[in-house]
Amino acid sequence: MAGRIIPLIMCGGAGTRLWPASREVRPKQFLPLFGTRSTFQDTLLRVSEAALFERPIIITNTAYRFMVLEQLAELGIEADILLEPMRRDSGPAIAAGAAFAQIRDADAVVLALAADHVVGDTPAFVAACRKGLVAAEAGSIVTFGVKPERAATEYGYISPGDPISGEVRSVAKFVEKPDPATAAGYIKLGYLWNSGNFMFRAAMLLDEYRKVDADSVQAVTAAVTGAGRDLGFVTLDPESFGKARAISIDYAVMEKTARAAVVQVSCGWSDVGSWHAVWELSDKDAEGNAAQGAAVFEDSRNCNVSTDRALVALEGVDDLVVVATQDAILVSRQKDANGLKRLVAKLKTFAPQVTEEHIKVHRPWGSYQSVDNGDRHQVKRIIVKPGGRLSLQKHHHRSEHWIVVRGAARVTVNELVKTVHENESIYIPIGATHRLENPGKISLELIEVQTGSYLGEDDIIRIEDDYRRV
Repeated sequence: MAGRIIPLIMCGGAGTRLWPASREVRPKQFLPLFGTRSTFQDTLLRVSEAALFERPIIITNTAYRFMVLEQLAELGIEADILLEPMRRDSGPAIAAGAAFAQIRDADAVVLALAADHVVGDTPAFVAACRKGLVAAEAGSIVTFGVKPERAATEYGYISPGDPISGEVRSVAKFVEKPDPATAAGYIKLGYLWNSGNFMFRAAMLLDEYRKVDADSVQAVTAAVTGAGRDLGFVTLDPESFGKARAISIDYAVMEKTARAAVVQVSCGWSDVGSWHAVWELSDKDAEGNAAQGAAVFEDSRNCNVSTDRALVALEGVDDLVVVATQDAILVSRQKDANGLKRLVAKLKTFAPQVTEEHIKVHRPWGSYQSVDNGDRHQVKRIIVKPGGRLSLQKHHHRSEHWIVVRGAARVTVNELVKTVHENESIYIPIGATHRLENPGKISLELIEVQTGSYLGEDDIIRIEDDYRRV
C-alpha cells in the first residue's frame, strides 16, 4: 500500500507580473486575488487531506516568514518552515526541502508545489497525485502535465512517451515556451503544459541532482544539516547554502534525468502569470468585465479591474486592465504581459519604491500605513493584533503622538507603563524608550503623528524585540 506524501510548498519568489498589487515585500502568493484567501493558503488546503498528505514543509525567505506564519495560523495548519538565507531559484530550494524531508523519513515521497498557482478542480488534482504516487515510490520523478485548453505561449510543454504504470507515462522531451503556431502544433501532437509541480522520492531527486551538480547538492545538504532554529523556523546555514548554484529544477534535473515521468491532469490549472490570467479565472458580467473591488462599467467589454479602495469607472473601452492601489495605478492592454514587464523594469529606475514596497507595511505584530507626509511630519495608521507588541525602542530624531481609535493600548514610556483607551492619547518625547502592545481581544488601531528632523524607518534603535530583530 502506498504511503503518504509530504507537500513541499515553495513561496519565496517575488515576481512583479501582477504589479502594482504584487511587490517585493508582499508578492502575489500572499494576496487574496480570488476571494478572501491567498493562493498560498489555497495551495495548503489543496494538500490537507490527512489520509494522503503529511505535515507540509514550507520553504521561503526571511522577509516573508511572518506572513507565512500568519496565513498558516488563519487556516489552523502547522508546518515546518525552512528559511533560505538568499534566493537560489527552485533547484536548491527543492533540494533543501528533499533533504529536510529525508530527516523526517528516509523513504519520504515529496510533492513540490509552487504557492502562486491556481487549481480550479481540487479533487481532480488529488486524484492525479494518487495516480503518480506509485510511480514516484518506484523511482520516477513525476511531473504534472496539464491538458491544454488553448495554444498558450506562456507555458513550456511536455511530450509524453511510453506508459510506465497506470496513467503515468515517461517524458519523451521538454520544450520551451513556443510561438503561437508551434503551440498549436504541439497540441495536435498531444503535448501537455508543464505545470512546474513535481512528485518524487526525496532520495531519488537528490541522487539525480547529484549526478549533474554534486557540489550544489553537498552545499544544500550541509545547509540543512547545519540549520539552526529561531522562533520555530528552520534557518538554513547561509555559508553552505550560498555555495549552491542558482538554477531552476527544470534545468538542473528534469531536462537531464532519464527518470522523468508525467501524469496528465485536467484541473483548471493556471500559474496566474499575468493580469489577463487573473481575468480569465475571475467571474465576469454579461459583457466579459471582471472586478475585484468597486467598479462600474458602461459600454465597456472584456475589462479587468482590481482596486483597493477608490471607485473605478470605465466608459467606452475594451480589453483594458486597470489596477488601482493607494500609491499606484496601472492601465494596460489585456494581453500584453511583456509590456508590463518592460514597464516595471522602467519603474525600477524611475520610482523603485513602488515596485518594492506597499504603503501598507506588514509586520509580525500587525501593520502600519502612511496616511500623510510633510517635511517635518508623518501620519501613520497602526494596527496591532491581539497579543502583539512592538519592540522596545527609541528614536534620535523624532517624537511621536499616539491617539487610540479602537481597542486599548498598553504603552511603556521610560519607567511609565500606562493603558490608553479609545479617544485617549499619549506623547512619546525624542529619545524616550518606549513600547506599544495590545493586551486585548480585538485589534488595536491608533493614529501616530511623528514630528522631527528625520522620519525614516532606520531611526529605530531596538532594545528588546520578540521577533529577534535587535
